[in-house]
Amino acid sequence: MICPPSRIATLGHLDKFLPIVGLYARDRNHVKPGHSSVSRLSPAIRHRLITEEEVVAAVLQFHPFGRVEKFIQEVYWRRYWKSWLALRPEVWIDYLKSLTDMVEDPAIRRIEDSRSGNAVIDHFANELVTTGYLHNHARMWFAAWWVHEARLPWQAGAAFFYRHLLDGDPASNTLSWRWVAGLQTPGKTYLARRSNLEKYMAPELLDSLSNGLGEFEKPQALQPDLIFKPPITRPDWPLEILDLSKTTGLWIHEEDLSVENSVLASHSFSAVLVTADAESWEHHRFPVAKKQWLSDALQDATTRAERHWKVPTILENLSPHADALLRWAKSNNLQQVAALRPEVGPLNDSLTALRATLSQAGICLILIDRPEDLKIRHFATGGFFQFWERLRKSLVIVSTVSAATAPQQLWMDLPR
Repeated sequence: MICPPSRIATLGHLDKFLPIVGLYARDRNHVKPGHSSVSRLSPAIRHRLITEEEVVAAVLQFHPFGRVEKFIQEVYWRRYWKSWLALRPEVWIDYLKSLTDMVEDPAIRRIEDSRSGNAVIDHFANELVTTGYLHNHARMWFAAWWVHEARLPWQAGAAFFYRHLLDGDPASNTLSWRWVAGLQTPGKTYLARRSNLEKYMAPELLDSLSNGLGEFEKPQALQPDLIFKPPITRPDWPLEILDLSKTTGLWIHEEDLSVENSVLASHSFSAVLVTADAESWEHHRFPVAKKQWLSDALQDATTRAERHWKVPTILENLSPHADALLRWAKSNNLQQVAALRPEVGPLNDSLTALRATLSQAGICLILIDRPEDLKIRHFATGGFFQFWERLRKSLVIVSTVSAATAPQQLWMDLPR
């Protein structure tokens, strides 16, 4: 399995990767069977079975910052994309609209079914569909071929990836495809070149896929018709505060599955509900394997929540979450429902209607941000490296403090 759907197993997965993080900068671009040079933690981080901060803290206990800066930088790319899109939500809205308006192209179905006629593309399409994962370099090559060689809409490719990737993220996925297409960074496109594939693909893959390399020989960029810099339209989320005098329940959703490791951990709740965004799963046509991984992760979150808060905890992964929330809130006589705020994406899109449904029953929905998200969201007003330099300063401080405190405890906490 690429990444286990439980928190404790994911932490074990991280521990096993820690000794080789120092080699990440050297080996990360190599695409080989099993993907042993990268962590494969992205599905767990995407759904916050573990957080970026937990991963980085573990790495900095094991290695000095300078040795693992590239790995930490890559961990925070996701948070950059999430923050960037949070400030410019219309980009997500426009993407969804373009999918609705799109005419179905038989060529897209052939590629998705691994029948493109290009051995390299068919190999990666099959790997994506059967495992729910692709190495990041393979994602770039695939997207570049899709946009600049096959000349297909980037939005359709993004939808294909989002459907199958276990780490499919509305921000990272959408904005990465925009980047390849030359929309995210005006004037810059990404082209997959034969020399790059030959440099980074494992020899056994190159041998079996060599007859597909010709289409990467002389790539020609498809320049977008219209490029504009999306403005910041939502600089701040509204600040919401729990009323501690009200009977309150906790709602846990698939956007954040380790709530017991958040600011809500110390609050008392009358009941806990864990829900799947089942309507979104169907709308985006998630395959059975992805729905099973998410269901297992939700069950793991349910078990941990019940252990932490010691109150009745229910998992609902079939009904629309609005129906499930209203039914659960009424049955527990709740006046208020608390949840960690989902960022831009399908679940966030449903919040207006969900609030209205609960409000009609006299129930308030209070969304709480993780402080670590709020702290860095405004770092994403420009490009990634501007974001990174602002974030890097605090990480270096943390690394220095970690190195100066309890160095012997490290070997008791983390396996060698």
